[in-house]
Amino acid sequence: MANSRSAQIPVVVLAGFLGSGKTTLLNHLLHRSGGSRIGAVVNDFGSIEIDAMAVAGALGDSTVSLGNGCLCCAVDASELDTYLARLAAPAAGIDVIVIEASGLAEPQELVRMVLASEQPEIMYGGLVEVVDAAEFDDTRARHPEIDRHLALADLVVVNKLDRAPHADRVLGLVRELTEGAVLPATYGRIDPEFLFDCRPGEERVGQLSFDDLHSHDGHEGDGEPDAHAAHLHSAYDTLSFTSDTPMDPRALMRFLDGRPEGLYRIKGYVDFGAHDPANRYAVHAVGRFLRFRPEPWPPGADRLTQLVLIGTGIDADALGKELDAGRGTADETDEQAMWGVLRYVPGSEDEPGTP
Repeated sequence: MANSRSAQIPVVVLAGFLGSGKTTLLNHLLHRSGGSRIGAVVNDFGSIEIDAMAVAGALGDSTVSLGNGCLCCAVDASELDTYLARLAAPAAGIDVIVIEASGLAEPQELVRMVLASEQPEIMYGGLVEVVDAAEFDDTRARHPEIDRHLALADLVVVNKLDRAPHADRVLGLVRELTEGAVLPATYGRIDPEFLFDCRPGEERVGQLSFDDLHSHDGHEGDGEPDAHAAHLHSAYDTLSFTSDTPMDPRALMRFLDGRPEGLYRIKGYVDFGAHDPANRYAVHAVGRFLRFRPEPWPPGADRLTQLVLIGTGIDADALGKELDAGRGTADETDEQAMWGVLRYVPGSEDEPGTP
C-alpha cells in the first residue's frame, strides 16, 4: 500500500499503559507490512532504550529513538518536528510514521504535538490505544484517567484477551468508553490495514485540535500548577541497570519472585553467561506476570544485561543493590540453575512476544 510521494504521510500515535503490548504490536506490523515502509519514533521511559532495541532490528535506519524522558512533556516540539521531517523526506520512501509512546505518556499531548507540526509532508493519522485486557481493571483503579485516553482514541486494540479471565466483559466496557473502533487481539496481532487506514473523523480532529488540545490537563484554576506533575509518569520511579558480568539465574529469580508490589514493569535483556552462551533472554514483567524469551545474540553485540524497572513507591537504590548482588555468582556446573528461568519461557506452541 505504497503512498504517492506527493501525498502527505500519516503519523499515527501508538499509545497504551505500561506493558500493554505496544512494541509487540509494532513489531508484528513491521514483519507483516507487505510493500509498505514504516518509520517509527520510539519514546522509552528510562535511560536504557529497551523498546528501541526491540524495534530497531526490523526498521534499521527508519527508527528514531527518544529515550530517557517523556515525549509528551516536551515544551519545545521542534526536536520531534525535525525527526518527522527526516522520516517524511522523499528519499526515505516511507508510507506511514508510527510514534510509539512510552507507557506513561499522555496521548492527548502527543496528538497535540503532531497537529502542531509545521511539516507540510505529514498529516495526523489517528490515535491507536493499546489496552492490556488482563490488567485492565487494575489499570483503571490505579489510573482512572485511562478512561479519558480511551475516549480520545480512534482505534482501541484490546490485547492479551487470551489471559483475561473476563474477556467479554472487558471488551464490552472498552466499547462503552470509546467512540473509536475496538479490535480484539492476542500477542498484538492485528491486520496492518487497521493501523495504516486509521483516520480520525473530521469532527473528532476538530474537537481535539482546539479546546482539548490547546493546553495540558490540570491547568484550570488559579495559578499555574506544574503540568509535568499532572501526567501519569509523575507518580513513577525508574531504575536502569546494566551489567557486563553475567547474571546468576538463581539470584535473579529470587529477586523477581520477591519483587515489591509497587514494581509494576520490568523489561530488558539478561546475559546468563555460560548457562546459555548462545542466547540472551528478553524479560518482560507486568504486575505479577513474568515471561522470558531466549533469542540469539545479535552479531557483534556487547554481552550485557540491560534492565529497566518502573514502579511507584519503590526504593530504587535498594533494588539496584539486589541486582548488583546477583552478578556472576552461580556455579557454572550447576545444571539446574536455569530451571527457575525456564519455567517462564513459553513452550514451542506459544507465540513469543511482549506480555
